[in-house]
Amino acid sequence: MSEKQTILVIEDDRSISNFICRALAANDYKAIPAFRGKEGLSLFFSHSPDLILLDLGLPDMDGMDILAQLQELPQSVPVIIISARDRENEKVKALDMGADDYVVKPFGVSELLARIRSALRRSDRLKLSQGIQRDVYQIKDLTVDLSKHQVLLGDEEIHFTQNEFKIIELLAIHAGKVLTYDFILKHVWGPYGGSGNNQILRVNMANIRRKLKENPSDPKYIHTELGIGYRMLDD
Repeated sequence: MSEKQTILVIEDDRSISNFICRALAANDYKAIPAFRGKEGLSLFFSHSPDLILLDLGLPDMDGMDILAQLQELPQSVPVIIISARDRENEKVKALDMGADDYVVKPFGVSELLARIRSALRRSDRLKLSQGIQRDVYQIKDLTVDLSKHQVLLGDEEIHFTQNEFKIIELLAIHAGKVLTYDFILKHVWGPYGGSGNNQILRVNMANIRRKLKENPSDPKYIHTELGIGYRMLDD
């Protein structure tokens, strides 16, 4: 029997914490609750969890401060924010600080579990690829080959401009993770080339979707997180 994956739940509302922990246990995860920020950090170091669910409104410290401390550590663990704060700037800030995902309260169990599975898959892929240069990414019937600078949709090769390919490459490498507009702009156009200019990104994304025959209202490959960024859907 494989060892259960451990999830640290840092949430001060005990009813919500109990609800999450029961749902995790029912789906074969080991849940460890923490009701304060400092307690959560202590449990992180003593239990080395596979993933953290982090509330931002904790009684003793802000969840953003915990996120900042986690990002300074050499070991990387996926963090999903669970918060009642639904303002776009809060989401963007958390994602830019290194959070893997952001789920707004109230949320359904199915949604939360899907986000957890996606984050854990990305973490597993990262661990497997450490020290190995990965060249090919497969998302459904979309293949992105970095070494050949090639994108295939089924057996058909799709031709993109240099910047369009850079966007697809970035999204494929981080499949399942929300990438903010600024994150994509800085990685594709450089720190000053496109920062804050979301329109240039939207134009490129519209061209990418047209070439992929993608319906934005029913995305198969790239999902828009309104006001935040884009997410390449994984399997």
